[in-house]
Amino acid sequence: MNPITFRPIYMERVWGGREFATRLGRDLPGAQPIGEAWEVVDRAEAQSVVAAGPLAGKTLHELWTGHRAEIFGARHADAGPRFPLLCKLLDARDRLSVQVHPPAAVAPRLGGEPKTEVWYFLACDPESRIYAGLKNGVSRADFADKLAAGQVEECLHVLPTHAGDSIFIPSGRLHAIGEGNLIVEIQQNSDTTYRVFDWNRAGLDGKPRDLHIEESMLSTDFDDFAPPLAHVASGIVAECGHFRVERKILDAPEVLGAAGDFALVTVVDGAASCGGSHFATGDFLLLPASGAPAVAPAADRCAVLVTTIP
Repeated sequence: MNPITFRPIYMERVWGGREFATRLGRDLPGAQPIGEAWEVVDRAEAQSVVAAGPLAGKTLHELWTGHRAEIFGARHADAGPRFPLLCKLLDARDRLSVQVHPPAAVAPRLGGEPKTEVWYFLACDPESRIYAGLKNGVSRADFADKLAAGQVEECLHVLPTHAGDSIFIPSGRLHAIGEGNLIVEIQQNSDTTYRVFDWNRAGLDGKPRDLHIEESMLSTDFDDFAPPLAHVASGIVAECGHFRVERKILDAPEVLGAAGDFALVTVVDGAASCGGSHFATGDFLLLPASGAPAVAPAADRCAVLVTTIP
């Protein structure tokens, strides 16, 4: 069975830009800043739609509910009513808000969903950075004081970023993406984000965006200090109970994923081919559990992320 591809869903964001067009060759709608491309999503408010082939026009939810064993594998029969991952590309031309996702123990009483994710940096401008976790020694009281004074940046751990870096962002970790980062994000199927600080910026409508101070303070892990970036040339980028992401270098055709299970493949350097189709940097493809052709580098070699569910 050939790989399955989906139509991206582009999201306007005040912090976004047009890098999906200039760097990745995408055909973007309109002229507004596009901050997110939802590549693989099964939610009530957003559905991936198959782009081509015999399943063209079907949604990811239809595949998950009607063709689960064939496409995703029998081991996921009891995995829940919706596909459990959400995969995006992010184009940050400006800083994102300082935010946090609620841990599983807190999310239900706040009416939200827990969200653990990993960021892989496809491209970074000079001087690009992210904010993740707290500086060593910052207490909850320190953070509250700086928040009230509009000086949150003084509390945050700052990390310069480079292409090929990655960082794991568990629920409860304060974080913000700085300007100049183009990112692959693999996450739990959730869309709950609490903004604690937004750099005193207006939204696309010219008004300040809503903040979620109380929810953020309840969700933040105040013992999370100075988490590091990783730079994995080949091997495991992130692994948790929700997903496993591996970076692989392909210099010859290779069958990816385990027999009888699906795999999501993201091209992160160079280009690849599979089942007679060409895939450029930033493209996603779903390899069905019922068997898919080998993935091959389009030239001498390429790099891909292979995402599976443990």
